Amino acid sequence: MKRSHIALAIAALSLGSAALAADTIKIGSLLPLSGGSANMGVSVRDGQRLAVKQINAAGGVLGKQLELVELDDEAKPEKASQNMQSLISKGIVACSCGVNTGVVASYQKDLQAAKIPNLIPASAGTKLTHTFAAAPEGNYTFRVQASDTLQAEMMVDYAVKKGYKKIAILSDSTPYGVGGHGDMVKQLASHKMTAVSDRTFNLKDTDMTAQLLKAKEAGAQVLLVYGIGPEQGQIASGNAKLGMNLPLIGSWPNAMDSFISIAGASGDGAVSPQTFVEGSPSPAGRDFESAYHHEYKRARIVNPTAAAGGHDAIFLIAAAMKQAKSTDGAKIKEALENLSTPVVGAVATFTKPYTKNEHEAIKPGMAVMAMWKSGAIVLAPSK
Repeated sequence: MKRSHIALAIAALSLGSAALAADTIKIGSLLPLSGGSANMGVSVRDGQRLAVKQINAAGGVLGKQLELVELDDEAKPEKASQNMQSLISKGIVACSCGVNTGVVASYQKDLQAAKIPNLIPASAGTKLTHTFAAAPEGNYTFRVQASDTLQAEMMVDYAVKKGYKKIAILSDSTPYGVGGHGDMVKQLASHKMTAVSDRTFNLKDTDMTAQLLKAKEAGAQVLLVYGIGPEQGQIASGNAKLGMNLPLIGSWPNAMDSFISIAGASGDGAVSPQTFVEGSPSPAGRDFESAYHHEYKRARIVNPTAAAGGHDAIFLIAAAMKQAKSTDGAKIKEALENLSTPVVGAVATFTKPYTKNEHEAIKPGMAVMAMWKSGAIVLAPSK
């Protein structure tokens, strides 16, 4: 073959590859796939991958297959900001990104500037869906997870309903912990209560003795903990080692396997707000469970709330693109704010979940209190 013919053949192959790439609709997935939050990030990704597979098997969206473009943010803001630029350059039209509040905040402005909608599958920081609420171009941040405000209300209300009068607060020093702490203090005030002990801890802390002893000295009856899985696990373990054995009500990351792997038996009975628990009462929830078990060959769903959040975020994005008949970011955003057809998800059937001024899909009454029992997350007793 002449050299000119070879060059033409190579060019044709290159054009064919480019055309093939253009035939997919790219959705960004920037999650912590390594580091302390990896358990949650991988669970979100499991749900996303399952949703993409299901949607593609049903014909895709707008005649094209969905493609999940995955990168690891390592739960580090600087890494996340860099990798978000990479995702944007790869041509993503929407995002289902975010586990850690401070990490999401590091790249939120970039998605806003590019007019790329982000349906946060896990990060709970209340401020995230409000940062660009007044932006003239509209707000491109949505969430399909219980916000810190909702979780804090549920945690405090559960403790009060249980009859605890002396409540100790422990929260991590990250933006996630700071936000949750503020929401818990505010909710306690609504009950005309204050914490008898209020202490912070840092990521990777393994000795919580000082914080726990302050709670003990104050006569605390229950621990309200805002942090991710590993540190909550250390608190549960220390609680048992000190012989305190106080009930622990944590934010939803205490459903992470990294919590129970550290806490062991001392984590049994730990309670937290969750948006999905196995044994779903809805047919769609049970279908999700069945599909997950078939796909991943696991006896139980690892971090059910994270997996379901990732799954449902993809379905909401797909529904918006179908309604908009477009992959243009501004049109996807507008469709999300005006979804005309209910979207059946694992967590719920979402009927008009968003409006122009409301970007939280999870409303009061949609989340439940759950607990660790014999190595699994189950519904917590209401009384």
